[in-house]
Amino acid sequence: MSRLGIIDTHAHLDDNRFDADRDAVMERLSADMQAVITQGTTEETSLASIKMAERYDFVYAAVGWHPEDLAGIKDESYITRLEEMARYEKVVAIGEIGLDYYWKENEPKEVQKLRLAQQCRLAADLGLPVVIHDREAHGDALEFFRKEAPKGLTAIFHCFSGSVEMAKELLKLGHYLGFGGTSTYKNGKKTQEVLKMCPKDRYLFETDCPYLAPEPFRGRRNDPSLTEYIAKNAAFLRGISFEEAVRESSENAKRAFPRLGAALDKKR
Repeated sequence: MSRLGIIDTHAHLDDNRFDADRDAVMERLSADMQAVITQGTTEETSLASIKMAERYDFVYAAVGWHPEDLAGIKDESYITRLEEMARYEKVVAIGEIGLDYYWKENEPKEVQKLRLAQQCRLAADLGLPVVIHDREAHGDALEFFRKEAPKGLTAIFHCFSGSVEMAKELLKLGHYLGFGGTSTYKNGKKTQEVLKMCPKDRYLFETDCPYLAPEPFRGRRNDPSLTEYIAKNAAFLRGISFEEAVRESSENAKRAFPRLGAALDKKR
């Protein structure tokens, strides 16, 4: 049994900020965490995520093309390579994918929407959920999942930053919301309101490490063990115990990511 029993549903363990001490970090995490899902953002990082999952028993992978990296796609064969990676047994989602209108150098909106739709169709065909990055694109993201996403597709909105109203719409559609370090920040009142109202069967914990460390570690390198502070803050906001928050979020993660749930159940 891990020390914390928490599942970090969104990490970037292949990031070079871990290069100097990755082995030590991973040894500590193996004792702390029930599971960690490390995300792909390109073909290269997706392969790196798979390698991390192969090396560490508690690590699982997501594979996909992030909206900031779509210029790296040269032709439509990328989706075939993505499918090949997604069939690996420890790949539990297509992600991190989505829409990002914040950075002007990103591919045009129509290209981003096309790549999102293609990757979502693949996920639906494989029976996998998608992990969604949504930055400054709330309207188009919501519209896509309302009208264009394949039927039955489950989405996890990572580091949710939308309004309570948007959250309610996504929850009606059967999706999940991920909460990380931003939910602990003093300027994160909107996110905290969403976290408080989110049904107990639809919230997930994540770090997005090495980014967005929670309070009181804001500004330092983040890692999955700091989900402890995210969970404690969520428990306080929701008026429940830390243990209950961990249990609920971990059960939610197993449902949101069925391959993960099946793998963890086998370990019992």
